[in-house]
Amino acid sequence: MQETIPDSRGRFGEFGGKYVPETLMSAIEELEAGLAKAMVDPAFIGELKADLAEYAGRETPLTFAKNISAKLGGANIYLKREDLVHTGAHKLNNAIGQGLLAKRMGKNKLVAETGAGQHGVATATVASRLGMECKVFMGVEDMKRQELNVFRMELLGAEVVPAETGSRTLKDATNEAIRYWVSHADDTFYLIGSVVGPHPYPKMVRNFQRVIGDEAKQQIGEKTGRLPDTIVACVGGGSNAIGMFYPFLEDEVELVGVEAAGRGLDTAEHAATISKGSKGIIHGSLTYLLQDEAGQIMEPYSISAGLDYPGVGPEHAYLAAQKRVRYEAVTDKEALEALALLAKEEGIIPAIESAHALAKAFQMAKTMTPNQSVLVCLSGRGDKDMHTLQRVYKEGYDE
Repeated sequence: MQETIPDSRGRFGEFGGKYVPETLMSAIEELEAGLAKAMVDPAFIGELKADLAEYAGRETPLTFAKNISAKLGGANIYLKREDLVHTGAHKLNNAIGQGLLAKRMGKNKLVAETGAGQHGVATATVASRLGMECKVFMGVEDMKRQELNVFRMELLGAEVVPAETGSRTLKDATNEAIRYWVSHADDTFYLIGSVVGPHPYPKMVRNFQRVIGDEAKQQIGEKTGRLPDTIVACVGGGSNAIGMFYPFLEDEVELVGVEAAGRGLDTAEHAATISKGSKGIIHGSLTYLLQDEAGQIMEPYSISAGLDYPGVGPEHAYLAAQKRVRYEAVTDKEALEALALLAKEEGIIPAIESAHALAKAFQMAKTMTPNQSVLVCLSGRGDKDMHTLQRVYKEGYDE
């Protein structure tokens, strides 16, 4: 499976592809050629590995959540600690890879989009380190929810550009970033933060993020002497999940992706694109997305800005169709309860995105036996979510 997807057209089965304006096709082809050369160049791979180790802080630990495992009384729960990567989330793995590629291709400017702000911070961080100009598009609503990350990006020297169209969230920031790139592709590299967009972005981001699963596979083997029974990761666009799942696709391991059910799948306020979406094209690829009968994109909702996206990476759509990965959904309330439990029992405050994976992992672990194990990708830390958490835990969650 790993060697055959995507195909030469960027297809994951019927999903993926390159649905872009003619004006962007030359930039896409330039990226494909540059990426292909870089990934077989020992000098590029060496520079990437060095920056991941010496700057990002890899490898990240695998932590046994002993208190919660004992409290729940079922399977042992292990956490892959991407929250300990420099800047606080897995996003930096991919940003370093694409930043180095941009520099190698002679681009001196980066443009990006961000929802929760972690990808924007990662991109601004890489731009600072590499001496590049950086422009980050962000929905106005997300700028309010993630005020601290806006300040972090500006402190790192990036220009944060408000996206004021539509729902003023990640979808709209992505639209604005693509429009900007169309007009500035000569000197600007578009640094996409998830496994979405036209080929080769889904494949490229997956390959820069698979370090999560590669490390975890070795670490869980060293700790337990076997593979985990179940692996759980949250899914918005899906970069942390595909990075964790990919090295395990050929193994007999249950893989579970967790989408945002928001206020419930029986309401219109969720971001569960695989659970409740249908096939369509968004931001350059064919995948599952939330759309109405006329094909108009429906506004997603999640308390987590990082999961508040109406589409999903095409490889996730393919894995769902193949039934290799099971995709379920967790509500805001369930995620917030899991977050509080992890903070109280283990002294770790995760991002709200990651708390969705935790909630599902906790539910599943209780039904399993003590000789089984559940591995959770803790994709980011909760510092950025403090304003939201302070409000809902003090004032209550508005259902």
